[in-house]
Amino acid sequence: MLASAPNRQWQNALGSHDRVKMLACDNLRFLGDVADESVQLVVTSPPYNIGKAYEKSTPLEQYVREQSQVIEECVRVLSPRGSICWQVGNHVLDGEIIPLDILLFDVFRKHGLKLRNRIIWHFEHGLHGSKRLSGRYETIMWFTKGGEYTFNLDPIRVPSKYPGKKYYKGPKRGQLSCNPLGKNPGDVWVIPNVKFNHVEKTQHPCQFPVELIERLVLSLTNVDDIVLDPYMGVGSSLVAALLHGRKGYGCDIVDEYVEIAAKRIDDLNSGVLRTRPMNRPIYDPTRPNGGQKA
Repeated sequence: MLASAPNRQWQNALGSHDRVKMLACDNLRFLGDVADESVQLVVTSPPYNIGKAYEKSTPLEQYVREQSQVIEECVRVLSPRGSICWQVGNHVLDGEIIPLDILLFDVFRKHGLKLRNRIIWHFEHGLHGSKRLSGRYETIMWFTKGGEYTFNLDPIRVPSKYPGKKYYKGPKRGQLSCNPLGKNPGDVWVIPNVKFNHVEKTQHPCQFPVELIERLVLSLTNVDDIVLDPYMGVGSSLVAALLHGRKGYGCDIVDEYVEIAAKRIDDLNSGVLRTRPMNRPIYDPTRPNGGQKA
C-alpha cells in the first residue's frame, strides 16, 4: 500500500475507498511500488522541457534519458493487453521547435511497444506566434504492449454527420448505412484546452481536460481496471478513471497539485465536481447560445 499524506483532504480521498492511490513524490519511487503487469492504461503528459514553473529545463539528451527511465518502469507495470498514451507537444530551442513525439518514438519501440495511433489533439486557444504560425495541437502517442489489446470503440463513438443516411440501392436498400451508435471519432480530436474560463480550471498552468482522458479510459480499459498517471498534476486522469468505474493511480512532485487532485476527488465522491461533458459542441459565437446544449 502506498503511503498517505498528512493533508486531511488527501487522507479523505485515499481513505474513502481503495480505488485511488496517489502520492507526492518522484514517479520512479511511486512506480517502484506498483506490481508488474498490473496496470491496464498508462496515460500522462510529461513536462515538455521548456522551463515551465513546475519543471527544470535540461539538455535534450538528459531529458530523453530521464523519460526513458520512467517509460521503462511504465512498460514493466503495464498488463500484456494494456496501452500507454503519452501526450506531448513541442520542445522549443532558440526559436526552433522539436516535436517530442518524434524524439521519444524510438524509446517506446526499444521496449517492443507497437504504435497504434498518433492522435492529434486540436484546440483553439493558446499563445499567439509572432515568428511562426501559432501552435494549436499536441500529439498523443498510443502504444500497446502486444498484438492483442483492449479496444472498445462503441463507448467513444461520436454523432454521425448524416445519422439518417440509408442505402439507396442493392440488397440493403432502405436500411441505415451508418452505425446507429455513431461513427469512429478518428485520430484528430477537437477538444477545448483548459484555459481561464474553463469549468475545470485550477492553478495548474497546463491542465488535462477530463474529456480528453475519458475517451482513452473508455476505449482502452474496462471497469475496475487500473489507470496510472506518473505525471499526475492536478489529477484529471484519476478523475476520468473514477468517473467510469476504474481505479486511479498517480503521483506528482508538487505537493500543491496533489492536494488539489485530492480535493477534486473528494468533490467527485460528493457529487459536486464540475467537468465539461464529453462530446459537448464547441462554442460557436455565430449560433444561438453558442451552439451549446442548454
